[in-house]
Amino acid sequence: MIVDPRERKSAELPASVLAAIAAGNKIEAIRLLREERGIGLKESKDTVDRYLAAHPALKRKLDSQQAESLRGHLLWLAGLIALATVAYYVVSGK
Repeated sequence: MIVDPRERKSAELPASVLAAIAAGNKIEAIRLLREERGIGLKESKDTVDRYLAAHPALKRKLDSQQAESLRGHLLWLAGLIALATVAYYVVSGK
């Protein structure tokens, strides 16, 4: 019996997709799933989301990694704004 790759269950995700999820890269996991199965963006995202919903510990880990990454980006942004403010006052002579 031949099974259409689009009908596979989320539990049968390819190893590369699982590795991307474990590394905290959901976008990469979706991209890899699209390439390997030849499916659309929405279907790939839904499949990855279903997999994460079925594995709550992995979802919590991914959410934690994404929150940590966002905090790092915000710190860089705050530093850049502070540096720009100092540069403005130095250049303007205020």
